[in-house]
Amino acid sequence: MTDAVVLVSGGAAVTPYTDPAHAAASGLAAGNTMTALRAHLLDRDIRVFTAPARIGAGEVREDAGWQGFSDVPVVLPAEVTINAVGRVDDAGVALAGFLRHLATAEGVGSVDLVGHSMGGLFSRAAIRELAGDGPRVERLVTLGTPWDGSVLGDLLDDEITEADAHGDPATLQIFAEARPYADANSEGAAAEVSRRFLRGWNDRQVGVLDGIPVTAIGAGYFSAATEPVQLWPHDGLVSLTSGRADEVPAAVLPEVVRHSFPDHVHSIFFAEGFGLPWERALTWDPAVFARIDDALGI
Repeated sequence: MTDAVVLVSGGAAVTPYTDPAHAAASGLAAGNTMTALRAHLLDRDIRVFTAPARIGAGEVREDAGWQGFSDVPVVLPAEVTINAVGRVDDAGVALAGFLRHLATAEGVGSVDLVGHSMGGLFSRAAIRELAGDGPRVERLVTLGTPWDGSVLGDLLDDEITEADAHGDPATLQIFAEARPYADANSEGAAAEVSRRFLRGWNDRQVGVLDGIPVTAIGAGYFSAATEPVQLWPHDGLVSLTSGRADEVPAAVLPEVVRHSFPDHVHSIFFAEGFGLPWERALTWDPAVFARIDDALGI
């Protein structure tokens, strides 16, 4: 077993720093992405931390948004806090700094990383940034990570269009809300989750994951059509194909186990928005957690 598991939330997520003994005292203890998984791992006596993240640069003290939190007992500096709407490589620098903090402050010599959505990209960027200077990364698990593009990024990049929704009301709703949200919030993230960008970025990551077993978990609740596979089926933000890293070259991803959850959505935000129980989200389902346990050897 590694010394600790580190949970890394994704784009536009606000997550407090937590350790096994400290978390937000009000609201969702580890934010609306990682609270359920953190509790699951703690129940199994796993030493688990969440990497702090927020919208924009700064420290994480509260999240006043939907299913947020407050009363955070330990606040880490901005330089080790992920800007969850910024560029992937910048997030990797911050996450690498956080992992080095765990090494010096908590004696963590080795970690398993579990990244949701863009958190999987942030984790990959951090592994490259560490380059042996910090805790050893033993395993990587990704949940709904856009390995090869996303609904948002590909729509903004005009690689998919409204016509590709084939009249599906849910997908058209997601499309309609994507552009205004990106315009209002993105500080670089939205432009870096398209297939076009990520295929170039992936090419520059050859060798980074050598020796690190990866488990890629994708979802595909929205399945009104089958083409293009760049979109269908999808979890609300990421296609099943991209979430499973099906088309990522072996030189980039040499050791991978893939899992599918075709009845699941990306997050509890999508579960809530489309009238599903939270347990149908990748981040909240014990069945998904069982796959994570397998991947981590728990």
